[in-house]
Amino acid sequence: MKLFLGKDIQSEEPVYLDAAGAHAALICGKRGSGKSYTIGVMVEELLAEGGESVIPIIVDPMGVYHTMTQANTSQQDNLFKWGLSSKGYNVRLLVPGEPSSLYDDDILQALTQRGVNIVPLRLNPSDLSPDGWCDLFDANINRPLGIVLFRAVQRLQEKGKTFSIPDIVQMITRDGKAQDTSKEALLNRLEAAQSWQLFAQDGYSPIRELFVPGTINVLDLSRLEPGAHGRRNLTISVIARNLFRARSDARLREEFGLEAPLPRVWMLIDEAHQFVPNSSTTLAKEQLVRWAKEGRQPGLSLVVASQQPSAIDADVLSQCDIILSHKLTTRDDMNALNNLSQDYMGGELRTFIKSLKRTGEAVLVDDERETVHMLRIRPRRSQHGGSTVATQEEDAFDIWKQ
Repeated sequence: MKLFLGKDIQSEEPVYLDAAGAHAALICGKRGSGKSYTIGVMVEELLAEGGESVIPIIVDPMGVYHTMTQANTSQQDNLFKWGLSSKGYNVRLLVPGEPSSLYDDDILQALTQRGVNIVPLRLNPSDLSPDGWCDLFDANINRPLGIVLFRAVQRLQEKGKTFSIPDIVQMITRDGKAQDTSKEALLNRLEAAQSWQLFAQDGYSPIRELFVPGTINVLDLSRLEPGAHGRRNLTISVIARNLFRARSDARLREEFGLEAPLPRVWMLIDEAHQFVPNSSTTLAKEQLVRWAKEGRQPGLSLVVASQQPSAIDADVLSQCDIILSHKLTTRDDMNALNNLSQDYMGGELRTFIKSLKRTGEAVLVDDERETVHMLRIRPRRSQHGGSTVATQEEDAFDIWKQ
């Protein structure tokens, strides 16, 4: 499976990314340089080449990727010159919680009219570890509040069954060792968590069944407040943990020639520094670092994208065998990326990045093939979302006309 990303700036030869195996990849660039646009290109290619054999998941903290349902009809002439045509895609918009409480009716109706399939996403409380529950409520596991909560969740998990928030409440209420003040504080927190409408009460669907192959699965986190221990990171933590487990099981079945219930997964995370920050922790960080380090064997690809590569965890950056960098200007970001330079490049990575002139240009470093390309990213077949869409697309397509 080869993904057509663009054309070499000098030779005009097509540039492909070999996606037959799993990858850990970094896409970066300053604001307006084409980072989010490139994510869309990669997902379009995954669908074109992978079809039903791959599940692309876009983690969208900005709420802009639902536009991929619409064809890029305004640039059909330019697409034709690239041997492409405009196309809209099936978009499955997964909303953590109750969509009607996060979007007003007009927005929901507009999304539906555009063909967006809106799917409420519910998490199973038993999918979050005892440590995870403590982190969610910022409860130190060595202090009374954390001890009581950890003990309650651990006892429920030892029973080997799924459980709900009311089950945690009941376990805490029955804890004869816990002080009343600790119980009351935890019950207030659990009541707040219940009001998020994020946790399932019944009818819970396994995470692996929520994501569909051959379609664009957009996890819309834009309506949730950011934060290291907030609902955005909570959602990613649970999803990453469950998909890793499910894909590991599927990979084992593949080795025995058995049918695998879950195809290979590509998770592309925009604004990834929110989830795998450098020098700090989040609810999702441990699971995403595991994807970067161990995801190749079970067939889990991770793409982290950010305006600030220096703000992304160094362990994740060091595992990236694909780097796709647009223009960068800040010293910290240039240094962070330059640390990933390799001997086969024939020069420092910063030298290549400094030579980028326009929106839509990028440096592609393929560590597996030990190659470096200066390329123009191909035009999008679907519509690009964002607050400065018109300006960015006009600038980018001016380049592609040359």
